[in-house]
Amino acid sequence: MFHSYEEALNWIHSRLRFGIKPGLTRMEMMMEKLNHPEKQIKTVHIGGTNGKGSTVTYLRNILQQAGLSVGTFTSPYIEQFNERISVNGKPISDEEILTLANKLHPIVEEMDKMEIGGPTEFEIITAMSFYYFAYMHKMDIVIYEVGLGGRFDSTNIISPLLSIITSIGLDHTAILGDTYEQIAFEKAGIIKKDTPIIAAVKQKEAQAVIVKQANKMEAPIYLLDKDFTIAGYHSKSTTESFNLMSPFFKWEDLQITMFGKHQIENASLAVIGAEHLRDQFVSINDESIRKGLLLSRWPGRFEIISEEPLVVLDGAHNEEGIEALVDVLVNRYKGKKKKIIFAALSDKKTDKMITKLDQVASTITFVTFDYPRAADCRTLYKESNHPFKYQNTDWKKAILEHMENIEKDEMLLITGSLYFISEVKTFWKNFKK
Repeated sequence: MFHSYEEALNWIHSRLRFGIKPGLTRMEMMMEKLNHPEKQIKTVHIGGTNGKGSTVTYLRNILQQAGLSVGTFTSPYIEQFNERISVNGKPISDEEILTLANKLHPIVEEMDKMEIGGPTEFEIITAMSFYYFAYMHKMDIVIYEVGLGGRFDSTNIISPLLSIITSIGLDHTAILGDTYEQIAFEKAGIIKKDTPIIAAVKQKEAQAVIVKQANKMEAPIYLLDKDFTIAGYHSKSTTESFNLMSPFFKWEDLQITMFGKHQIENASLAVIGAEHLRDQFVSINDESIRKGLLLSRWPGRFEIISEEPLVVLDGAHNEEGIEALVDVLVNRYKGKKKKIIFAALSDKKTDKMITKLDQVASTITFVTFDYPRAADCRTLYKESNHPFKYQNTDWKKAILEHMENIEKDEMLLITGSLYFISEVKTFWKNFKK
């Protein structure tokens, strides 16, 4: 039995040594031992390569504005571990994490001795969330973000009211496959029988896989640019504005405060999702949709942490994420020289990411950080062809040096791995003090 939050957290993190073990058998066993909490909550399931977290927060805010209590399960965390299980956007308490760990610990110890093997860190956290929302804090609805892939992800034991697939990109290729079709097949694994699926998948070959699986599961499917379309998109000083149309409704001048066309697409998925949930929750109205979008923020996604000088954090951790980031930089910050600090994980394909950053950077500095899979800054440095490229094993020192020398016509962009962005957020809080 654990007696403190720290003990509980250390135990949970110790399960990282089991790595990633795709499959649902261990989850199903834990659910059976917990009396199937996953069957006692209403859920929405959100998968995809990029945009999952943003789509979660758009939909959460819409539902909250409609007066609903909304739970969320997301990963990774940015500032605090407890964020992964949240109630109306607020992380659960340390005491609740302790209670959950003590509930799961004997079950995990028992499974460790079985042939099936013990659960991973992510499986334990997922099981904790199911138990929490079923027995400790009942919610009107819980939004589950897929951790990795979809078909064999530990969240994929739910029977949701609605499923959403945000996008398909070439990420985690060693596990999910190295083609859009293969990755789409894994993501499409969250499609359930007779359950509406909404998707913003663009590649034709990936889209075909999604549609085929939806048809197989007799699931109504709604595709961006086919069943609903975005129009009138334009950037304002502090917002993005767009119209959203389908055969059933037309929304004009919807506004969000997260920048980029990719965020418009994420927001549109949330709106279509909310429209589908109106039958279940009659309190969802037009005002809740508009206000929910406008109030949505998601840490680490083009997050402006300083206005003067301009400092931005963005967890662009794959090629598609970098493309979206570069698009915002080019369209919104033409007059700014862009000093970039970049860190990544060693299992990512970073060459194309770095090439794209090279094209917009005035200077680019590669750093490493304290994480088991963090890439060496020297490796990243070699992949860059920028005339003003630098490397630094001390990322905190790199940030401080940039802050000391930044000019009025410059901005500092800190980007790359979300695990890195998480560390920077903690550092920045102390730096501001």
